[in-house]
This record gives sequence, structure tokens and C-alpha cells, in this order.
Amino acid sequence: MMKIYGDLHIHIGRTEKGISVKVAASKDLTVLSILERSLLKGINVVGIVDCASPPVIHEIKRYCEEGVLSCIEGGGLKYKGKVTLILGSEIEIGGEEEGSPHLIGYFKSIEDIFSFSEKIGKYMKNIRLSSQRVSLNSEQAVEVIKSCNGIAVPAHVFTPFKSYYGSCTDRLHKVFKDRYKEIEAVELGLSADSDMADQIEELSLKIFLSNSDAHSLNKIGREFNVFEVEEANFEEILMALKREKGRKVVKNYGLDPKLGKYHRTFCLECGYIAKETPPVRRCPRCGSDKVLMGVRDRIEEIKDYDTRHPDFRPPYIYQIPLEFIPNIGKRTVEKLVHHFGSELYALHEASYEDLEKVVGEKNALNILKARNGELTVSSGGGGIYGKVLLE
Repeated sequence: MMKIYGDLHIHIGRTEKGISVKVAASKDLTVLSILERSLLKGINVVGIVDCASPPVIHEIKRYCEEGVLSCIEGGGLKYKGKVTLILGSEIEIGGEEEGSPHLIGYFKSIEDIFSFSEKIGKYMKNIRLSSQRVSLNSEQAVEVIKSCNGIAVPAHVFTPFKSYYGSCTDRLHKVFKDRYKEIEAVELGLSADSDMADQIEELSLKIFLSNSDAHSLNKIGREFNVFEVEEANFEEILMALKREKGRKVVKNYGLDPKLGKYHRTFCLECGYIAKETPPVRRCPRCGSDKVLMGVRDRIEEIKDYDTRHPDFRPPYIYQIPLEFIPNIGKRTVEKLVHHFGSELYALHEASYEDLEKVVGEKNALNILKARNGELTVSSGGGGIYGKVLLE
């Protein structure tokens, strides 16, 4: 068995030829730039969730023909012998009574994602663009994904917008119905962690995924999962999600949820981010009831009990990405990558002595404090990231 790092939620901004795919994502996010940046970050398995777009499928097929990508036995595509690309598609569910939650399908092969693209395209206006609304409910969408040999994962499941618990339902089984048992995993999102999610009983048998949902290159790997598998391919990842044959998720690395943009309730009138005991439903400062409920507040509202981790739940390790640490800019990150080989090694493995040689005493100390959870963090809310506060 080996341990691999996987970030399974990354968006494409445009194709190599400039065709727009994800309007809200950076134009620098192309298939190849994502794979190259993942190499620098130290990510072994990459899930790109816009692969059902026909121009993207065409581009990936061409890369395979040119030898830039190669098909892997067990599913997935290999880049430079080091990074595995898992083909995914994020869709917006338009057939529920409330909300428009996002659901991700992951697929084993180019043939499977092509089949999914043709089938799901009948239920949306523009298959070329990312995260498009489909005229299906959750149960029907899972059926389409399964018919193409895919697996379904609810995306950023607690965020106030475009998520299941945040805007659609208080229980997943109510919307997935008989298909709920086929949901192997849920993606937590940046504003939640395992302690928070393990307060909901129906999630006690589900694997938790911590992914970046990257809309720009520097956000890749801000959250990731450590899988214990035999090979870096689709079938092995699926076995890890099912906890089969010793395969498993052994660690989740994610932001301290306080850093997430929707961690606490936000007042839409005065801009106050709640600090009071959750759940906060009315602004404590101005009294307005026009608030955007935070993830922590929402979970407190719908939870079944205080945190109870099942025996198989891996540790959730808080990660403060280098970009969040004050005084560490782009050039400093480049120095660290050049010296250590990847951002993740610099952030989690490099010794204080080695860090000090590269970035100086002050920055080395702050990286160690970030690693050990010793930095003070103020909570985010209402679309505003939390902040690291240096004393």
C-alpha cells in the first residue's frame, strides 16, 4: 500500500484554445496548467470537475493521442508519470422543491465521461459550461451518473449557496431517497470539518472528502485527502471511499473552518460576522433578521447530537495554506517550492532549520505555528474569508 494526496474538486477556466468553461474561474486554469501546478503543490491525484464539457473532452482526447496523457489500467489518466487525472463533472440540481444544490460525478474513462456528457446534456441549456443547472432531481441525477459507471458526491455540502444542507434540505436521505445508500462520500467544503459534520447521524457511514474547489491555480491543494491505496487510479480511489480491501482515506487536510468564507452568520444589513454562540439567526449588533446563516450555525440548528466520530473516521488536520500566512507572498512561496520541491512539503514536513535558511527566522516560525495550529484565526462569513492574526 502507498499513501497519495488527492484534491478532487478543481475547475477549468477555459480550454487551451480560449473557450470559456467556468466563467467564475481564472482563465489560467486549463487542463495542463492544473496538472503542472499540482506537480508543484505535491498533489498526486487531481479531480477536474468540468470534464463533461465537449471542448474539454475533445482537448483531453487530443492530449491522449499526442501522448501528453495516457490511460491507466483501473481508470484515470496519467500526466508525466506522476499525476493522475480523475474525470469529473459538477452539475446543479434544478428539480428539488428548495435550493439548487451541486452534485459531482466522477468517471473511470473518457468513454464514460463522454456518455455522461451526451446523456446529461439533454437536461441542461449549455453543456459547454461548468456547473450547469439540470432539470432533474437528485435521485434522477444519481441514476444518470450510475448509468455511466460513475460515482456521485454531494459538493460543499454545508455552504449556504448551492449545497444540500445549506439551501435544500435538513437530511440528504429525504432528497436522494433510495439512492442515498449509493452515495459513498460527501464533500465538506471549506467552512466545515469532521467534528462539525459528525454531529449528523445520517453521515456516520459516509466518507468525508476535503477538496479545494479551486477557482484559481494558487488555490489547488488548499484542502486535500490522503488515500491509502495500491495504485493511483479510479478503481483504487473508489475502493477507498467504500473502505474495501484495506483501501481507505487516512487523513483529511483542510482549512481551519474559521478561515472559510461562510463559517459564521453574516448580517446583510451591517456586515457583522457573528461571534456569539451558534446558531445565530438575527444580527446581534443591529437586530436585523436579514442574515446569511453560517455553516457552523446551520449545523448547530440541524444536528442530532454532539460530535461522535465513527471508528473509521480519519483525523482532520487543519492546514493554513502559505498564502494565508501574513508576510508570505508569491516570491516567498516560489523560493520554498524551488528548495523543497512542493508547497505541501514546505508546509507540513520541512524542519524549522531548513525553513529558516530559505525564508528567514520570522517566516519559518510562522510556518511552524501554522503547522501546529498555534496561529490565531478570526472567523469568516458572508463570502469573506477569515484571517490569520499575528500577535
